[in-house]
Amino acid sequence: MQNENRNDEAVSPVIATILMVAITVVLAGVLYVWAASLAEGNTDGNLALYAFGGEDATGAVTDGTGDDLVRITMSQGGDLNWASVSVKISVDNGAPVTCSNGDASGNCDLIEFGTTGDQFWSVGDGVTIVESGQDLCTSGTCVIKVTITDTREGKTLDETTAIAE
Repeated sequence: MQNENRNDEAVSPVIATILMVAITVVLAGVLYVWAASLAEGNTDGNLALYAFGGEDATGAVTDGTGDDLVRITMSQGGDLNWASVSVKISVDNGAPVTCSNGDASGNCDLIEFGTTGDQFWSVGDGVTIVESGQDLCTSGTCVIKVTITDTREGKTLDETTAIAE
């Protein structure tokens, strides 16, 4: 009778070990599939990383309505077609304002610099954000948050902050 008890006791740890290994393998597979689906869902197969830098534009900010505010330069990313780019600014945490790209229809304009003969915003190219008929920086020194969006994809590409003085 003692032999039977010993065999029962010996079988139980073996079964427990097999079950633990099986559960671990199944859990690892589930986690792998879940992580892979998250990675695919976040990139949509078109991972694009953009970086833009901002700096004060030349010239002093006055109480006029045509001051150069900040310069934004693309430092990383693929070519962006100007037709699908939206640039918004928020001055001193105010409401965002969309800047126009050459048609003078907004409160601020984008004046392109760098390679200006094409339809793309490329690495090294940039824009000077200029007031257009409204004094956006009324205090003489303003913190300007710039948001650059790909309107075709509906995604914010980057946000940068610069001080206009």
